[in-house]
Amino acid sequence: MATIWNRRAALKGLLTTTAAVSTVGLAGAGTIAEKRPAMPAALKGNIRQSVCRWCFADLSLEQLCAAAKEMGIRGIDLVGPQEWPTLKKYGLDSPMCNGAEINLTDGFNDPQFHARLQKQYAAMIPQVAKAGYRNLICFSGSRRDKTDEQGWANCVAGLKPLMKLAEQHNVVLVMELLNSKIDHKDYQCDRTAWGAELAKRLGSEHFKLLYDIYHMQIDEGDVIRTLTEFHPYIAHYHTAGVPGRHELNDAQELNYPAIMRAILATGFKGYVAQEFIPKQPDKLASLRQAVQLCDV
Repeated sequence: MATIWNRRAALKGLLTTTAAVSTVGLAGAGTIAEKRPAMPAALKGNIRQSVCRWCFADLSLEQLCAAAKEMGIRGIDLVGPQEWPTLKKYGLDSPMCNGAEINLTDGFNDPQFHARLQKQYAAMIPQVAKAGYRNLICFSGSRRDKTDEQGWANCVAGLKPLMKLAEQHNVVLVMELLNSKIDHKDYQCDRTAWGAELAKRLGSEHFKLLYDIYHMQIDEGDVIRTLTEFHPYIAHYHTAGVPGRHELNDAQELNYPAIMRAILATGFKGYVAQEFIPKQPDKLASLRQAVQLCDV
């Protein structure tokens, strides 16, 4: 994470992909086949799907929106106010907004960042609501030798003043669960139970968790039982193959159709966002395959 939001880096792109035929070559991303197969049958739509912008950084936002719309994807994750007009142009949602965080390491578990975070979130919450969106991402930050108890207490102290504002605007602050084993060393909110305990202490429906299936498979596994147990605290899901954070194919260890069925069984009505980094030259084909796999 070289910048505040490196992994949500700005997209670079060319022209939009049409629904059935593409003759566009993506610089640095391989070439999309000149003739795409006919559009698949309409999605069942039991799972509302989104896609994380940063994973498709070789496409312009316009190009990603056009391709997402054609695949039946309903939203683009992890974009901020400057990009919302483009999403609206394509009739797409912003299911997980960003732009108020400092970065992934300096979060609500450290009092030295509270004043800055509270100012930034207080400014962003009304913008999210005005745009018609609901979820705004946040982070615990790195542990930096804090005990669990210290982390919970600090997060409560930092987040509590924002809860009333979030409630007034019907916005949910959503803390992402990240693995601390491989990708985000020392991140404190690295277990579902830790995040759920924080949610209990805050006692507001306007604080929830982003359960990242990839990250939690790495740090705790037991995905289906865990999301079933803690589903009242979960507002959003992210996907990716384990290991490697690539396609949701048979080269990785997670059974995504079974996981999607388990999510549905909890009564979940939110979004599942594709957040994998494609390895295949035709990145949009990989995205299409993931969307169909998760359409249970």
